[in-house]
Formats: sequence, structure tokens, C-alpha cells
Amino acid sequence: MLQDCFEHVDWDMFRIASDNNIDVYADSVSEFISKCIGDVVPIANIKTFPNQKPWIDGSIRAKLKARTTAFNQGKATGNMFEYKQCSYSLRKAIKQAKRQYRDKVESQFNGSDTRGMWQGLQSITDYKKKASPVADHDVLLPDKLNNFFARFEDNTVPPTRPATKTCGLTFTAANVRKTFKCVNPRKAAGPDGIPGRVLRACADQLAGVFTDIFNQSLSQSAVPTCFKRATIVPVPKKAKVTELNDYRPVALTSVIMKCFERLVKDHITSILPDTLDPLQFAYRPNRSTDDAIAITLHTALTHLDKRNTYVRMLFIDYSSAFNTIVPSKLVIKLETLGLDPALYNWVLDFLTGRSQVVRVGNNISTPLILNTGAPQGCVLSPLLYSLFTHDCVAKHASNSIIKFADDDYQQRRDGLQR
Repeated sequence: MLQDCFEHVDWDMFRIASDNNIDVYADSVSEFISKCIGDVVPIANIKTFPNQKPWIDGSIRAKLKARTTAFNQGKATGNMFEYKQCSYSLRKAIKQAKRQYRDKVESQFNGSDTRGMWQGLQSITDYKKKASPVADHDVLLPDKLNNFFARFEDNTVPPTRPATKTCGLTFTAANVRKTFKCVNPRKAAGPDGIPGRVLRACADQLAGVFTDIFNQSLSQSAVPTCFKRATIVPVPKKAKVTELNDYRPVALTSVIMKCFERLVKDHITSILPDTLDPLQFAYRPNRSTDDAIAITLHTALTHLDKRNTYVRMLFIDYSSAFNTIVPSKLVIKLETLGLDPALYNWVLDFLTGRSQVVRVGNNISTPLILNTGAPQGCVLSPLLYSLFTHDCVAKHASNSIIKFADDDYQQRRDGLQR
């Protein structure tokens, strides 16, 4: 039904009404899609019970209710025949439901779906996640966290780059459609409220208008403001939170913008030289922390094979690394890497003028406008950080700087010591 709604929309009227203003164009299209979702997609209220078994469904609850009713009637009339029939029907339904649930859990271990396998293990072991220690009763906590996450912010005027010719990068509707169809429907929606499952289900209907928005954004080297908004959901790093630094700032951004970023990311990685920073093991395909450990041990042991030698290792852990990206310095490095001037100006606009709020429970902080760093949760952030640090290399042949990313610094250190 939603596909039919979008199929008959004249998307050109949004572009004409915007008068070449990319902010108005993207904002009006996003608001229209959100309105259609609210009008067309039904809202279902699901009641859950704390002691409900996973194999209990609506039919079993109906049979339970019928058995209770038959028992009360039989007790009043003295005839328990209908109660016995209802009890037999209920036992039969429960047996069948348990069998179906068992088959469902067992099937999760027969494929290559890792997520399903862990879900099966959690079902078998009755694993329950611990309640989040984030306290939503503290109305001041969102503002405290928002100011803390923005502690690297540079309050100077955002850098401006000279006007350049139109960006030569463009996307086709087929590119955008393919990206929309690869969206994970389980991911949370961003501040625009447009869920990924809508983009995936309506990719054929929405690819055209968003292709036009993406290409216009690239040609103007400007990212729509509605695409740059972020809602930070603080995720505790440890079981017991004692300070603000114990929260990880995970950003919920527009799913549409994530698709846009993915297309830009694929283009940037395709033009980067293969020899760029070979000792970078973070945020690169087919490279992991294990690879970094292996090459570090190999380098150290090879050096120790020589007589009268020793090895010194220095471990540096960067805190809030993504938040330390300085856009003006990053753009200079992108320029040296040979990126199109209009494209690195687009990256500059993507990183500056970003609106950010923190949400804790039902409390939301006052918005802040950031011009430093890249949000954790954006598709482009890992790549931009890698490019920001790509020139951090050893100057002497006997030294090696190995870069990698992992959540637990102690595990990395212990792994290298082993």
C-alpha cells in the first residue's frame, strides 16, 4: 500500500518548489515520506507478559481462556465434559507449539547465520540482558553528556574553501536503488523518523527522487541540514557507571544519509592507492586486530633473531578518536590524496554545522551545533579517521607504527604480550 502511495507522487514538484535550495528540497521530501508512513502504516499494540513462554501464541491464550470459562461453567452446572474437551485441546495445542518452537531453535544452528545462532543459544540458556544502568530520572544528565561529548569542539568560525567547479561524481538510480535494498531493516531510525525497512521495501519508488537529491548535494558541495542531525544514545562501556566518560556516544543518524555516505565511501575507497598506509589495520576490509598482533609479533621476533638486540613497544590508546577530527586539517589531507575539490568540500560541509542532541530515556538535551569530529555511527566516520591519520608513519626504517582499533585495550595488550 505504501508502494502504491509513492508510485503516484509527482516528485518533481518538490524540486521545483525548493528553487534549487537543497535544504528545502530534502526536508520537504523527508517530511512528506514521514507523513505517508504515519497515515498508511498501521500501528499495532502488542501486550507482553513477564512470565510468558516463547512458544505461547494467541491461539494458546484463547484455548486457556476457553478452558477457564468451561471450568467455571462446569463447576456451576456439575457437568465437566466440556472442560475435559477444552483441557485436551489445550494440551494438544501446547505440545504442537513446543514442537514448532523446538524446530525453529534447532534450525538456527543449521545455517551460516551467526546472529541466529547466538539468538538460539540465548533462547536455550534463557539468557536475559541486564538492565541498562543509564538513569533516565536525571533530567540534567542529557545536557551534561552532550557538553561532555562536545568537549573537543572548536568554537572558531567553520573553515570555508574557495568555490570550485561542479563535482564530477554522480550516482545513478540503479546505484541508489541497490543501496536502499541492502539496508538492514533492524537498524533504528534516525531523527527524521524514516525507518530502514521503508527504504528497503520502497526502493523502486524512492530511488529516483533521492538520486536527484544526492546528485544535487554533490554538485553544490552541500549536505542537507536534515541529513546532518544526530541523536546521541549513550551506551555504557561498563556495568557500573561512575563518570561521564563511561558512556559511549553512539549516534542515530538518518538512514537515508547512511545510504548516501555508503555510496560516497565506495567512491573514495575506489580511488585511493592500494599502498596507502599498509600498517593500518583498523576500519579496513579483511583486516583485524589478529592481523595487527601477528605482524607485530613477527616484526619483533625477526628483529630479536639478531644478536645483542632488543625491542621497545609503546602502546597509545586514543580516547574519543572520532571526536578529535579537525575538518580543516582533514580537507588538506584529502586534497593531497587527489580527491576532487568539490568532493572534499562536500566532506567539509558534512562534518561542520551538525546538530546534536543526547537522549536518555524520555529526556532530551538542548541541541548543540558541532564543527569538529565525526559522529560514531556514521558510515563515513571510520574512513575519514583513517585518512586523517594516514600520514602518521614511522620516519626511521627500524621503527614501525601499527594502527588498529578495538574496544578493549587490555585485551589487545595481553594478546601482544602472549
